[in-house]
Amino acid sequence: MRTIIAGGHGQIALRLAALLGKDAVGLVRNPGHVADVEAAGGSALVCDLEHATVEEVTALLAGAEAAVFAAGAGPNSGAARKDTVDRGAAVLLAEACERAGVSRFVQISSVGAGSPADASRGEVWSAYITAKTAAEDDLRTRSLAWTILRPGRLTNEPGTGSVLLEPSVPGGTVPRADVAAVVAELLRSGAGVGHTLELISGPTPIPQACARYAS
Repeated sequence: MRTIIAGGHGQIALRLAALLGKDAVGLVRNPGHVADVEAAGGSALVCDLEHATVEEVTALLAGAEAAVFAAGAGPNSGAARKDTVDRGAAVLLAEACERAGVSRFVQISSVGAGSPADASRGEVWSAYITAKTAAEDDLRTRSLAWTILRPGRLTNEPGTGSVLLEPSVPGGTVPRADVAAVVAELLRSGAGVGHTLELISGPTPIPQACARYAS
């Protein structure tokens, strides 16, 4: 399944490319990042989703069967880029998928999205949660086979292969490797369509956890 991955140089995206292999096509803003995606096992296309037109992104989706939004403005970005990347780029990719006939769409969001942001955590955090929530709300209106995945606090610990995947989970952490493995399983199995699911480490093997949300 040829899969376009927005934010193709991100840590989750590179792990996902390693799992999907030749079927993974990472969208990267920096041409210098192409080699890293290829080293992970996928291929890469250069595209700056903050400045691309919907027509340009639609053209890049030709021949794809699925898309994953794994992009983010990054921890050192300001509030403005939370909107242009975490919301704007997600909306752009979803619109392009509709135009290109790419129906399967997995959006990596965040635990905390869908609820009012905790203002005590500052302007940038509030902007991040607001942007993620708006991107989710937009996706739910679209005629796509969408899944929204909200990971807990991300770590670089080795993946365990077991998770807690529920509509709502308690606070917790999850290795990036396990997030990538869940996305790969959702794509492979077709599970999770029409669901918003939260994800932390837990007791259930990933295939079994995803199978609970089979269509």
